[in-house]
Amino acid sequence: MTASFLILAGAADWQHPDWRGSFYPSDLPHDWLLSYYNTRFQTVYLSAARWQAASATEWAQWLDDTQPGFRFLLEPGTAVPPRDERVIEATPEWSATHIWWIDLSPDLRELAQHASARASAREPFFVISRSGNLDRLEQVATLSQVLGY
Repeated sequence: MTASFLILAGAADWQHPDWRGSFYPSDLPHDWLLSYYNTRFQTVYLSAARWQAASATEWAQWLDDTQPGFRFLLEPGTAVPPRDERVIEATPEWSATHIWWIDLSPDLRELAQHASARASAREPFFVISRSGNLDRLEQVATLSQVLGY
């Protein structure tokens, strides 16, 4: 997999009601949320219930609404994920080495060490906020810039 970013930051889902008026403009149409989210973040983590409930038409729209470097991380489920290089089934084994849950481990020094190890392998490293903590995600963006990733 190639990506233009080595640290890909995002949240669990892009629909956070408390983001209205703070992250999302209050008048932004609901069906534009993902496109807007994609202007700031490079990935999204979707629960099995969320991604499995989406129709083929919705998936096509989601893929169309996001840039080529954007990645969808999927919690493993019982359905077969859409076939697209931008869709990754985040199995526990894969997640253990590729995902940093910023809400659980907010230590930025430790995050920098893990990101540097992944960067030396030229593999992207996903930093996800389960809670949608915008302040933490902003810190990740700053760290990524400082590290040159």
